Amino acid sequence: MPVTDEEIKRINELYRKQKNETGLTEEEKAEQKALRQKYVEAIRANLRSNLESIRIERPDGTLEPLKKKKDR
Repeated sequence: MPVTDEEIKRINELYRKQKNETGLTEEEKAEQKALRQKYVEAIRANLRSNLESIRIERPDGTLEPLKKKKDR
């Protein structure tokens, strides 16, 4: 689910308020945490989508999808 411009603005507002002397209330901290989590998930989904669309062209001209790297 993409993050809207309003949500990004709210993330920035909460960050600025957090750095201020007043700080954040418990409700605002929870909201900030949820918005940040949603933002990170959207970035990861976008990156995953981009990586899955990569194709490697072999010398014979065939296209092969990028494979996941195995853990070492």
